[in-house]
Amino acid sequence: MPLGSVLIVEDDAAIRRGVADALRFAGYAPREEATGTGGLRAALGGQIDLLLLDVVLPEIDGFRILDEVRKVHPTLPVIMLTAKGTEEDRIRGLRNGADDYVVKPFSARELLARVDAVLRRSPGRTSEIESFSLDGRTVNFARREVVFTGGGRSELSEKEAALLHYLVVHKGRVVSRDELLAHVWGLDPRGVQTRAVDMHIVRLRERLRDDPAEPRIVLTVRAKGYMLGEAEAP
Repeated sequence: MPLGSVLIVEDDAAIRRGVADALRFAGYAPREEATGTGGLRAALGGQIDLLLLDVVLPEIDGFRILDEVRKVHPTLPVIMLTAKGTEEDRIRGLRNGADDYVVKPFSARELLARVDAVLRRSPGRTSEIESFSLDGRTVNFARREVVFTGGGRSELSEKEAALLHYLVVHKGRVVSRDELLAHVWGLDPRGVQTRAVDMHIVRLRERLRDDPAEPRIVLTVRAKGYMLGEAEAP
């Protein structure tokens, strides 16, 4: 199994292929995009674990891509790749949400070390959660099952389980509908008009026996999205 999926957005074909080969040899699953437009589309809509992003790109530059990605994927690890080694560019990238900054030319060993370090401290590395308990309910994600302390159980659909799992992984913060569409549904949320997230939230609350009038597990944050109530691991 690959260590993670890495999207490389780099217009220089030689550099892009070299980075992809190094990542593949190290055990990662690289994907490649040569333009800013293609890179933005892939970053917003694809299931990736890390983004390697060049600054100077045709059509859309890396800073704009970073801004758009952070709106939908606030915790996605991003490493900027650039020949621009000025302090101003590094500060701008880091302030806009980049996790690290690598200046060309760089060695494969340096890049792999930075990829490994950024992924180790990424919130997404904590995503292997098998179960959680809250307010008399225990959810087993492998079985897609909710067991109630007072008796009874209910089954979750695959999408309901994935939706709840994402909220559990990102407990403590509000998750927007766009972020859920991108990560749980695998859709590019730009221009998408759908009630899929809200409808699944309603059904998920039913499965959890969460009072829709005063929910305690899946909370609605008006005009922002959803978040998990205070849960404790069993």
